[in-house]
Amino acid sequence: MNVYVKITLAMVAAWGYGCTPQSTNEQPMNPTVEWAIAVHGGAGSISRSLMTDEQAAVYRSSLEGALMKGESMLMNNRSAVEVVTEVIALLEDDSLFNAGKGSVMTASGIHELDASIMSGHDRNAGAVTGLTSVRNPIRAAQLVMQESPHVFFSGAGAASFAAEYGLEHVDNAYFTTQKAKNALERSLNESVNKFGTVGCVVYDKTGNLAAGTSTGGMTAKRHGRIGDSPIIGAGTWADNATCAVSCTGHGEYFIRAGVAHEIAARMKHGNERLAEAARAVVMDELAQMGGTGGIIAVDALGNTAMVFNTGGMFRASANSAGERIVAVFGDE
Repeated sequence: MNVYVKITLAMVAAWGYGCTPQSTNEQPMNPTVEWAIAVHGGAGSISRSLMTDEQAAVYRSSLEGALMKGESMLMNNRSAVEVVTEVIALLEDDSLFNAGKGSVMTASGIHELDASIMSGHDRNAGAVTGLTSVRNPIRAAQLVMQESPHVFFSGAGAASFAAEYGLEHVDNAYFTTQKAKNALERSLNESVNKFGTVGCVVYDKTGNLAAGTSTGGMTAKRHGRIGDSPIIGAGTWADNATCAVSCTGHGEYFIRAGVAHEIAARMKHGNERLAEAARAVVMDELAQMGGTGGIIAVDALGNTAMVFNTGGMFRASANSAGERIVAVFGDE
């Protein structure tokens, strides 16, 4: 039976993860939708005791805005890749989230940004890592995918490639917020690692899938550290034959488990449905390794899944049948 799997999206305000596994909620979904979209803002430890209703409303409003942008584009026949790029760019410009402006800081007090994108139509992909001056890393990843024969650029090479195509560059201080500074100070003082990410998955009117992910990484990470977000198959995957996936969580574990591709592989080789595959990977495989986080995904029929093994995950999803979710807490 086709299902909608409700999940939660991460608490960027705390930049942290809990360890209490959460069950997923499902609801029937129209199997003949024309389009579908899901968005996340990171997975982590979140509870009503840590966030006021007013704070939660701010995050809901931001998620709603990203969702509405994607819905409008899909209703106007824009492609899955275009929608993923524009929705994530919007979130990168929103200082609430750990991507673009508002990204967390490395141990040395700068920002190193990562992003990736993949098209399910031809499995073309683009990724960038270690960016320090490109305003929207997801746009750089899209350029790598569409304008180069390569898949993955890093550091100065990625910045130079983006500059060739006129992408906006900013001073590294542009990405800094007081929240990020506070998080760095807490992390250094308490020796605590904290996380966050944004992502989007789309099924468009032509039946094409796409996925993208963007992040500032881990608070107080060492210079040069790379997580799962820019790695195709770990943090991002899209294939029209199966599904599109964007991940968020403790990147080292997502890399080791190949989470995004593993979900697709279960569907392709094990004939599992999207919700079943996502639960098995996130709730069982990943959790057994000690990995925390979650995923959003959409399959080739427009069914969406949002699954997490943490206390919560900022999330939003919608489809052409009018089914819609915008939520913050894990008990929603």
